[in-house]
Amino acid sequence: MRLLFIRHGDPDYINDTLTEKGHKEAMLLAGIADRLNLGTCYVSPLGRARDTASYSLEKTGKPGTVLNWLEEFPARVDLNLSEELQGAYNDCKKFNGKYIPRIPWDLLPSYWTKRPEYLDREAWRNSEVARCSDTVQLYDSVTGKFDALLAERGYIREGFRYRVERESKETITFFCHFGITCVLLSHLWNVSPFALWHSLVLAPTSVSEVVTEEREKGCASFRATKLGDQSHLLLAGEAPSFAARFCEVFSDKEYRH
Repeated sequence: MRLLFIRHGDPDYINDTLTEKGHKEAMLLAGIADRLNLGTCYVSPLGRARDTASYSLEKTGKPGTVLNWLEEFPARVDLNLSEELQGAYNDCKKFNGKYIPRIPWDLLPSYWTKRPEYLDREAWRNSEVARCSDTVQLYDSVTGKFDALLAERGYIREGFRYRVERESKETITFFCHFGITCVLLSHLWNVSPFALWHSLVLAPTSVSEVVTEEREKGCASFRATKLGDQSHLLLAGEAPSFAARFCEVFSDKEYRH
């Protein structure tokens, strides 16, 4: 089995669509869609992912099924519950005297690097972020639905691996988002999602490919052949968008800190 995770193009988050650059990125992605062998396509319900997918689906003549659980991972951290976390995020803002909720993966390095539980496969579930958010519940919900989709195709989750009831060389493509992709990959690889949220950059319209490896009959694991591939942009002379990244060096004041 082969899984493709494709991030949406450069986002206009306010209007939940793509910027002009994002539309161009999506068109360049569509230019290689036939060669990607997209297979069965699933799409996040959010506009920026649907707009991105529309170019490739139109180019290949494939349908795209919307799965609500492919939306950007919706967990939110309530900073009002923890003084510790109020110093773990940059530029915390208040509204009507209360801190505005934050997403779980924008923690400052000075915080999470001193707390090994965030990188532990199980201990992250008992972290301060987990205590003050719905991260664990949503993680289990999303990965459960993901496993159900794989099970329909003969790959049954058992512990840290998948039992193969029937072999498949099908390709499944997910047009979605950075956060949810890290969640699904962390589940496939049995690692903490924080390890991927803080170690990967998946640029807009980048393509990540994961394939099963079945070295023993009836037993499958998943390995990546490429992560965040941007070759369709680079070959066209289009610089990848900066979305998902923070400043490369601290003195780059025009970039996100």
